Amino acid sequence: MDYFNKGSQDLVDSFKNAGLNFQAVVINDEGFLPDDVINVFEFYLGDFSEKNQKPRYFNQIEVPDFWEVSGNNTSGSIHDKSRERGRIFYAEPKNKRFVKVVDWLDEAGNVRLSEHYNKYGCKYALTTFNKKSQKVNKSYFDVEGREVITENYVTNDIVLNIDGKILIFKNRTEFVKYFICSQNWQGNRIFFNSLSVPFFVSNALEDVSGDRGDILFWQENVGAEIPGNMQVIFDKKTSRCQRVIVQNRQAFKRLKDLKAPKDMISEMGFIYSFKRENLGRPSALICTNTENVEKLRELLEELPMVKFHVTALTEMSAKLLSHEQYENVIMYPNVKMVTLDRLFTECDFFLDINHEGEIVEATRRAFFNNQIIFAFKETIHSSEYIADENVYLSNDYKQLAGHIKSLLDSKEALDKAVRKQHEQGLAAEKSDYIF
Repeated sequence: MDYFNKGSQDLVDSFKNAGLNFQAVVINDEGFLPDDVINVFEFYLGDFSEKNQKPRYFNQIEVPDFWEVSGNNTSGSIHDKSRERGRIFYAEPKNKRFVKVVDWLDEAGNVRLSEHYNKYGCKYALTTFNKKSQKVNKSYFDVEGREVITENYVTNDIVLNIDGKILIFKNRTEFVKYFICSQNWQGNRIFFNSLSVPFFVSNALEDVSGDRGDILFWQENVGAEIPGNMQVIFDKKTSRCQRVIVQNRQAFKRLKDLKAPKDMISEMGFIYSFKRENLGRPSALICTNTENVEKLRELLEELPMVKFHVTALTEMSAKLLSHEQYENVIMYPNVKMVTLDRLFTECDFFLDINHEGEIVEATRRAFFNNQIIFAFKETIHSSEYIADENVYLSNDYKQLAGHIKSLLDSKEALDKAVRKQHEQGLAAEKSDYIF
């Protein structure tokens, strides 16, 4: 995998839930991978857990005397009086304020150096930039602070210092291939979800897989044409990969429209780890960091039998708090994570009706908790988890409210809504993961 994003996480979880024997490997990483996922660069750095056990909090960044470190729930900054000297970026979830990267700025405000921190709070890498804030190279350090790997972004060379030897690789493909061969995995099938380095690595390895070759799990959208490297697979010009499993409904439809070989593509979803069943309780959760919650007042009036729980990671404005005049709403400014976790468990409906950005991956969490998710077209954040029939124009809020009433009145309709939501999210079964 190139990155451990949501698609990669869902694919790894699906392999686990299917009972498959595998090792997940990621090329790009920001120091916060699960313990059972390997990063090809950090593999050579040693065990940082022996040094520390906790991520670094934003105000634990070391700065010169009299410089100020400040932060909110999305990012942090470092100032020398009025001059910005650094920018702090958090790992997900950002509200915990755990540091993954600190960018240091020059006098002109350009990024010249990035410090990378892992989940153990240790600085494990440095990236340097030129005067135009373009990456020049990245150095990785082991648990003792010794430079072990250097990647040059200008020449693409990677230098590895291992067992007293200096190994030089022309690019990431060579480096990852070396890693795989050093683990004696070159004879194993490779399942990958990117047409960049993972694809090149698959194609660079000797074909020892026989009829059961490598598989591309495609999770991205498809544009006007079939992606070039995917077409290479369809043209049977790859050494190992001869099959594409599409995990994106729109992409699968698009590939069929583009006449992709029917015998080489198939649609398959994920084996999700749903946390609970939907009990049909009249309670709805809203997560927002803005006062602009679409048609909240109207929905409170249309659904007096439903208890609304409106949460925010920050303070709430007077405009938002004014809704407390209604008996069927509870407001949670500065909500604690333990409270939010409880609400995802206790509420059986989720309303994606807040404007601006989404917080705490709320729609995804609602999906995993089998909450029936409703949204307005003007506010929807993660359509891949929301059944089409549960999305309304904001002017049609009465229809949305009526839909919720119908689900409260019928267990059969509620169960059907859960199934439709699973279909939208491409939920798969264990038997689907036999290939």
